Amino acid sequence: MLKAIHHVQLAMPAGGEDRARAFYQDVIGMPEVEKPDNLKPRGGCWFEADGLRIHLGVENDFRPARKAHPAILVDDVDALAVRVAKAGYEVKTDEPLEGFLRSYVYDPFGNRIELMQALA
Repeated sequence: MLKAIHHVQLAMPAGGEDRARAFYQDVIGMPEVEKPDNLKPRGGCWFEADGLRIHLGVENDFRPARKAHPAILVDDVDALAVRVAKAGYEVKTDEPLEGFLRSYVYDPFGNRIELMQALA
């Protein structure tokens, strides 16, 4: 029986760990957690906060996920989108989905992430 999603993994190019930390940890606010020793040689980095887990793994033939994406529930989509834009990352507002405000933000590698704020 399926229970829950444990984590979402996005790809990144080799050597992008510092850029990932600057976005996911410093801008989005997800602290980095240490990868298990046996996985460290693969590169990449993991970020976790309040049960939300995003892992970034190195992909040799990297191409960003421009359509496929994780959707993250947030308290204030507009404030976070402004923070992301001020940090120099791409932000696109999307039309509302019933019950939600939405924006798309793009990590330093071009991966799309949907931010969703529940209305009411």
